Amino acid sequence: MEDFWLYLKMGFEHVLDWNAYDHVLFLTALVASLSFPQSKKVIWLVTLFTLGHILSLALSAFNILRVNTDLIEFLIPLSIIVTAVYNVFTVGKIKGKNKATLLYFFTFFFGLVHGFGFSTYFNMLAKGTDTILLMLVEFALGIELAQILVVFVVLLLGFIVQNIFRFSKRDWVLVISSIVLGMTIPILIDNWIF
Repeated sequence: MEDFWLYLKMGFEHVLDWNAYDHVLFLTALVASLSFPQSKKVIWLVTLFTLGHILSLALSAFNILRVNTDLIEFLIPLSIIVTAVYNVFTVGKIKGKNKATLLYFFTFFFGLVHGFGFSTYFNMLAKGTDTILLMLVEFALGIELAQILVVFVVLLLGFIVQNIFRFSKRDWVLVISSIVLGMTIPILIDNWIF
């Protein structure tokens, strides 16, 4: 039971680590255009991101697939930027199933990328243990709980800004996406591989 809390806490802190806030930036950009009435969609997006994250950790932990660390460190901020730019160019324009399908696909893919970013550290923890699968599940639960917390805060802020301060949804999405872009571009530059 002690290990359960250890890995759950580790997953929770992994998302909320202020020294590596890429998860928070990605989640903020991901749900900036959504609201509480779209909770089902929000939960699906968060869960797909977690599943992608855990799948890449499993692929790495079981030595099935290893990815160049420099490439992953470049792709992480790129994934955040793509999500924020997508918001800027689609806010109020794309509706329906095509947008949702594309968003679900990219969310899962970006979850894979972010998971590979943590795989080296996770592999050091899992080295020599025979409970990797259990560790992954416990870690995933911590990630999921932290992501739900982040998403709730973003949705709550969106609700307050749009309903109390009377920002339009379009303005909210543009401002939040621009803030995310401004915070992520330096990370991309620091990890530039070309």
